Amino acid sequence: MARLSKKTPSVCTDNPLSNSEVNRKITLLSQILTSCFGPYGRLKQVHNTIGGHVLTTSTSSFLIQALNSSEPLLKLINASILNHVSRFSDCGLYVGILCLSLIKNVQTSDLRPSVAVLLNKHFLGLCTIYLKQEDCSCKVNIDLGDSRGLVTLARSVISSKPGCMLTKKENQHISTLAVHAFLLTVPNDETKETVRLGQTVTVPIEGQPVLDSAVFPGLMVDVPDILLHSTDIEGITQRSGPFRLALFTVSLSGDLSDLGLGSLEVHSGAPNPEDVVLDQLLWLGEQTVKDQVDVFMCQRVIHPVLQQYLRKCGVLTIERLGIDLIDLIVQMTGAQAVASYQTPVPPEAYGQVKGICVRTVGPRVLLHLLPSEETASAICTMVICHRNETMLNELKSAIQKAEHMLRLSLRHPVALLGGGCTETVLAAYCRNKGTNKAREASSILGVSQSEYLLGLHAYCLSLESVALALEHDGGTRLIDLTHAHCWYVPDGEASQSGVMEEAPPTCGCGMVERRSKPGQGAEPEWTLLNSRYPPFPPSPLVGDTSSGLLGTGSAPQPQVLDSFTAKLNALQVAVETANLILDIRCIIQDVN
Repeated sequence: MARLSKKTPSVCTDNPLSNSEVNRKITLLSQILTSCFGPYGRLKQVHNTIGGHVLTTSTSSFLIQALNSSEPLLKLINASILNHVSRFSDCGLYVGILCLSLIKNVQTSDLRPSVAVLLNKHFLGLCTIYLKQEDCSCKVNIDLGDSRGLVTLARSVISSKPGCMLTKKENQHISTLAVHAFLLTVPNDETKETVRLGQTVTVPIEGQPVLDSAVFPGLMVDVPDILLHSTDIEGITQRSGPFRLALFTVSLSGDLSDLGLGSLEVHSGAPNPEDVVLDQLLWLGEQTVKDQVDVFMCQRVIHPVLQQYLRKCGVLTIERLGIDLIDLIVQMTGAQAVASYQTPVPPEAYGQVKGICVRTVGPRVLLHLLPSEETASAICTMVICHRNETMLNELKSAIQKAEHMLRLSLRHPVALLGGGCTETVLAAYCRNKGTNKAREASSILGVSQSEYLLGLHAYCLSLESVALALEHDGGTRLIDLTHAHCWYVPDGEASQSGVMEEAPPTCGCGMVERRSKPGQGAEPEWTLLNSRYPPFPPSPLVGDTSSGLLGTGSAPQPQVLDSFTAKLNALQVAVETANLILDIRCIIQDVN
């Protein structure tokens, strides 16, 4: 077919980062991501101009998906963020802020893009090697035998989502529940070489207080109110288990349409096909009753006559489970999902549950299936309550991210210090090592020493920009010149020299405590973050009392932790994406 209009030539954009409109969009995206970062980040409302659903969030996975841009560079950055989040759940905003800061600082440093890409790879290598060292001062081990570290990690993830709108007490409660649910999904069977983690099922309930949230072992199922108040459920809940369970994925409604496509011929005098199907269903019900089945469950619909027969025989009947619950029930009960009612059910297809009870949470009444000890199940249900739908969705997402971080800690039981301290330590380490090895490193990389130092300054400023992004209320961020940790000072309480009138008790992560009070002894040496200061190696936190700072000599516990695996990958993705953007010389767009 001939074209109705002549094809328009593709548009070629040379050196896109020199375009003022592209830079404006990059700056705007940076401002959006930075303003959402951290526990005190600002929420964003996203909606289109013609109305529809309004999204209120500060979570990167929701925000980036809702931000549509026609600019290819922004699409590339957004795709990198979403790809990281899809694999590691957290640190999406970290990727975006660091990536955009690197691009901005390279542009302002007047470095050639090719040189900047080379240097960024070099400094990323320094950070990666340092983070994997045993003596890394911004890395702590997580004792999996002590729940405090796990609760701190979960609390840090949940508190970084301001859309959850949690008080301190509520945050602690939800964090504890998240760890409890996580531990329930870890099987206790130590004889197996490979361990398969279980699953946490979330049941959101709107309109209830957050403190009503709870975790239950086993599975909670929505069933019709008429069943929960019937004599069938009362009879089985008053008996002691275990109870035998049968699970069907085939429709037991008796409709001929469930047999498949095609025509059906019925000869004169032949029995009614619907009666034949019903007889088969009743025969199936007789077999399950003979096999002493207590719970009869079906993914789809059960014929009313079959339901009546089963209930008359004292069998609890549950239909319309949906496909999402089938795998969970199979894993928890040990049952095999039966896909046909025309053949006898083999004995090994039956599963069992330890007990059955009814749980009431606010307006919801749920049927609780308790797992049997023989199946070694690792399924639990977390009931999440919040005051409205928006907060409930944010809280549900935050809990899922926290669970993912806890699972990552099983493989690598280490964490990085939060509160901006990891970024300031990395910046101080790179600045010190890079300055001392500038001549040797620049010779190996084939760049001048001045270019090397410019790239080093841009890279360190970008790391510190992430720590600065935590501030949203006009306060000041400082770095101590001993341990290189990040400190927050409220607005108006720090001078340009870094002397604080009212000292905070701890640094951002809580690992370094300030021991001296104003007017008592020499003050530690501070400087404003993101300013030039003399290079120094960050001192490890081992009983250091010489500088007025109290380290691990008194064993302070970190108050903010980040997942080591997630943040390390976020650092790598941010630098690699920034290098890709800096390396782009031409964009060709098909506008047809």
